[in-house]
Amino acid sequence: MAIVTQSTSQISPANERVYHQSRLLGEWKGNWAGNNQAVGFKVVNIRGARAQVEYTHNGHTERGFGQVSGALITFGTITVGTKDGKSLVLLSSAGAGKQTANLEKQAPPASDNRLMGSWGGYSSDNGKSASFKVLAVNGKEAQVSVTTDGITRQGTGIVYNNVIMFGQSQISTKDGQNGTIIYQVGTKSFSVPVTKYPPADSSSSVDRTA
Repeated sequence: MAIVTQSTSQISPANERVYHQSRLLGEWKGNWAGNNQAVGFKVVNIRGARAQVEYTHNGHTERGFGQVSGALITFGTITVGTKDGKSLVLLSSAGAGKQTANLEKQAPPASDNRLMGSWGGYSSDNGKSASFKVLAVNGKEAQVSVTTDGITRQGTGIVYNNVIMFGQSQISTKDGQNGTIIYQVGTKSFSVPVTKYPPADSSSSVDRTA
């Protein structure tokens, strides 16, 4: 059984277990309940009690850092929260009256980054296996999950061209289908050739949310 350990300052395992804060990550779009005007909210990352966010309303976008408290994020006069990771409730206390909006999680945009997806492989040279999952790429940062020697680490990696570096590990690819995971244990480095797993077919995949 893989062991999940805390990595770089991202969402702490304790908070994730209790509040499922990772459900807040991503882009959300919807409309105000009163006037039906479009509104959007994007959670770029969560680091401890601080979240990097973007709030779009009235045709312009505000960017900054919100405060994370349990399963809620407060950004100025805006508070957001989600229970299922699919719909988000947004409450605005600006002005004379309060406004609410229901937003839906948006599918991540098609990315030309060749590292997006799940990778795995085994090296017959050193007997090591490894897997690397790239959940999202945003500029020079990537949300990743890496499993080496039976230990899973999650957090934010650094993107440089077709290489993502995360802690003591990195993944690289040239063609978007075959790649290499290199990770370090103590003073030793291990290299594992990996291939990208095909994306799940939505028509035949099993719904595991039940």
